[in-house]
Amino acid sequence: MNALATEFTPAASLAGGVLIGAAAVFLMWTHGRIAGATGILTRFFAPKDREDWLWRAAVLAGMATAPAMYLTATGAWPEIHVPAQPAMLIVGGLLVGAGVSLAGGCTSGHGVCGIARLSVRSIAATLAFMAATFATVFVIRHLIGA
Repeated sequence: MNALATEFTPAASLAGGVLIGAAAVFLMWTHGRIAGATGILTRFFAPKDREDWLWRAAVLAGMATAPAMYLTATGAWPEIHVPAQPAMLIVGGLLVGAGVSLAGGCTSGHGVCGIARLSVRSIAATLAFMAATFATVFVIRHLIGA
């Protein structure tokens, strides 16, 4: 098996997408806020007020405790396989952070929420994210051959 093989799981992917979409709709409905993970995390450290901090803390706590909820439901921890060296992960994380800063948001804010609102800015940002992703995968898999 190729070290960078992709395992596509349609049922799990669909379930995850439905949950992410439902969470985004719920946050917009209850707080009038966009579910952009980067913005939620950034403003958690510099909230407008206590109420702003509380809903951000609740979202982040949900993200952090989701694996334990999975363990409770299934009896096993979720399996996570990262076929990359630590140096690649660090460089990738820094590049993603730079891209998020340049784009004014991440794929959850632009891709899930922005496109749903027909935001031209979010559509353009998501197209840029996807183009960078396609180029990165092509270079790593076909040119570098990792």
